[in-house]
Amino acid sequence: MGFKDILLNLPEVAGPAERRLPFKEKLKWTGIVLLLFFALGLIPLLGLGENSLAQFQFLSIILGAEFGSIISLGIGPIVTASILLQLLNGSGVFKFDLTTPDGKRLFQGVQKALAMAFVVFEAAVYVYTGGLAPGPDGSSLSLVLQLIIGGLLILLMDEVVSKWGFGSGVSLFIAAGVSKEIIIRLLSPLSSSGGLAFASGEAPVGALLAMFYFFVQGDFGEVLANLLVIGTTLLVFIIAVYAQSMKVELPLSFGRIRGHGIRWPLAFIYTSNIPVILTAALMANIQLWARLMQSKGFTFLGTYDPGGGSTGFVSLISPVNIVNNLATGNIVVAEIIPRALFFTLVMIAGSILFSLFWVKTAGMDARSQAKQIMSSGLQIPGFRRDERVVESLLDRYIPALTVMGAITVGFLAAFADVMGALTSGTGLLLTVMIVYKLYEEIAQQHAVDMNPMLRKFIQ
Repeated sequence: MGFKDILLNLPEVAGPAERRLPFKEKLKWTGIVLLLFFALGLIPLLGLGENSLAQFQFLSIILGAEFGSIISLGIGPIVTASILLQLLNGSGVFKFDLTTPDGKRLFQGVQKALAMAFVVFEAAVYVYTGGLAPGPDGSSLSLVLQLIIGGLLILLMDEVVSKWGFGSGVSLFIAAGVSKEIIIRLLSPLSSSGGLAFASGEAPVGALLAMFYFFVQGDFGEVLANLLVIGTTLLVFIIAVYAQSMKVELPLSFGRIRGHGIRWPLAFIYTSNIPVILTAALMANIQLWARLMQSKGFTFLGTYDPGGGSTGFVSLISPVNIVNNLATGNIVVAEIIPRALFFTLVMIAGSILFSLFWVKTAGMDARSQAKQIMSSGLQIPGFRRDERVVESLLDRYIPALTVMGAITVGFLAAFADVMGALTSGTGLLLTVMIVYKLYEEIAQQHAVDMNPMLRKFIQ
């Protein structure tokens, strides 16, 4: 058996016998996987000592992980493998014929093999770099094996959702993690010390409950701060939904069928949330390496403390919470505002660069899209059937949408971070876009077989 045969016959979750599952069946399997995901997040790693990754809460949200648990790797290996393979395929280093069933199977086999390899690699990196260090009763090998088991379980659950549920497991786990944090930071009655807030006389963690607590205490500065946090989250959510729904629709016609045509949509956020994910991941990795090197005595990237970067370059790329500083009276305009502006500019510039890079390597540029349109038998009404004509039309919109969409997502993510929203700006944008796509999928595919009340709400 050759290597290609192995890739084509890797273990996988069997798909449903029926081509189209009913709404209730998909809802059941999505719910089961979601409950299992939350349950695995509560299982601690046996023999774990120091958990240096716990302070990188932002990174755990993006990865759909729970650092210190059996699913500390989260969706990191799946996302890394997907992005790497997409870039290699788009750049022509490896070429897969995705128009044939065998080509698709091979692509999926390579992607799964890469994801498994990254599970092992990332598990070893997390443990042997000291991120998840063993305690007196544990061993590094034991931690690595537990992380590998958790990573493989995430892979299997992702397949279950993809074949039996709504959307993909990757999207579901990100949205679940962000939603959990929003609910906790909005409604949690516990105090920062872990006890019941009102019983101990401390302020609750939940911003909504904290507003009432500080109102009774007469601390209207804290009331305003919590109101700003909730308002920022709602504002970013609304703007993101509106921007996600904006699109340019190009009229196209079928060359051989007169009188029939379609509209080819080009989304305003053309590259979706990929640029802001890559920018945020790069910044988070710089902070992670700065923290690891600081523990070894190297501080050329700056110093890092539990509150974020305190000196050097890492302090410039760490989001500064303006609302929190305003509420506590620690705000210094000459220091805080420039840091917030620099962080915002870095997020926007990074999003633009990664967006342009992604368009070129992922086959989303005007030439690639023109080829796809022509291969579908479509053309521009009133023009001769020529790929160059379609490319010139697309070239009017795609570069502009690429840059404007990147600026929008970069600014929204940075704005949410510096204003102290209920979760990270990148996580909030990811969740909005995931939920919006899930809404579109349900509305299109299951408008007939869902509950009448739910159908009325969806539509």
